[in-house]
Amino acid sequence: MSATETVRENAPDDLETLRELPPSAKLVAKVLEYNDSLTQSQLAEETLLPPRTVRYALTRLEDAGIVESRFSFSDARKRIYTLSLE
Repeated sequence: MSATETVRENAPDDLETLRELPPSAKLVAKVLEYNDSLTQSQLAEETLLPPRTVRYALTRLEDAGIVESRFSFSDARKRIYTLSLE
């Protein structure tokens, strides 16, 4: 079984997990679905949510394995978030 098949099999579980998260996390996930990758400040701007709420939503999404983060190459103080659902 390839890694792609494994991700596809886990996708329904990921969607079920997403359904159980707060509305702010769902909104952040939806914005990431339309934008390939964004920083926390860009997410706050796009969602019109306070930065603290976005931070909480990202923490919940990362804990659930729905969002992945990496350091920004242009500014190591920032993290770039991407949706890990297929």
